[in-house]
Amino acid sequence: MSAVGRPFIRQVTAPLAPLRREPHSGAALDTEALIGEQVDVTEDDGEGWVRVTLLGDHYAGYLPADALGDPSEPTHRVAAPRTFVYPGPSIKLPPVAVLPLGGRVRALAVNDTFVRIWGEFGEGYVYGAHLVPVAHAPEDDFVAVAERFLGAPYLWGGKSALGIDCSGLVQLSLAAAGVGAPRDSGPQSRELGESLPAGEALRRGDLAFWPGHVGILRDASVLLHASGHHMLVVSEPLEEALARIRAATGHEATFRRLIIR
Repeated sequence: MSAVGRPFIRQVTAPLAPLRREPHSGAALDTEALIGEQVDVTEDDGEGWVRVTLLGDHYAGYLPADALGDPSEPTHRVAAPRTFVYPGPSIKLPPVAVLPLGGRVRALAVNDTFVRIWGEFGEGYVYGAHLVPVAHAPEDDFVAVAERFLGAPYLWGGKSALGIDCSGLVQLSLAAAGVGAPRDSGPQSRELGESLPAGEALRRGDLAFWPGHVGILRDASVLLHASGHHMLVVSEPLEEALARIRAATGHEATFRRLIIR
């Protein structure tokens, strides 16, 4: 790989771009970059992969070079769990792409039903009700955002309703509420919120942590998480999850409370 001139900021134009540990398609998926995210390109192998740092959460790895384009100022973000991109302003046309919640796009034109955008798929049309302006007020309840992912398949490194992991669910849901979060559960357990003393009453929005895992409390007795055991985003009784994970790993959960203003 050769270093590139500094700075070299690019923007994700693919709906989802895999950030891999090594510069080839068979390498481990560490996370995904969403359409509209900006990255700092640090190296280019000249064979289709670039080493980047995501400007949002500073995660570093390798992206396909063809998933990137020139930076532009997004005007809208995706508020639905996922939404189709159509080649024309009709839901009867076969979609050309699927955009993830949290993705950001630039509107080329807006009418009563559709927003015309551009990406690696060329020009496309998105159902306007699935988008909100980037200046729109953040979501009031990040747990409600996480609940939209119920039933989504578990995917290590995933960050969309097509596949998501435990810390990706937390990061995406908090981002919709205007709260930045690290990508991985370890840093999340150190940097998000405040530790709860033993015996403190739990409530909606508290986070439960184990080594390598995180979940969100829907209320004091129900856990919502992207579960590698179920291979889905599930909602289950907290006590059942605590007992199962204790039996499998020997670890007890710790809890942290977010104060979102």
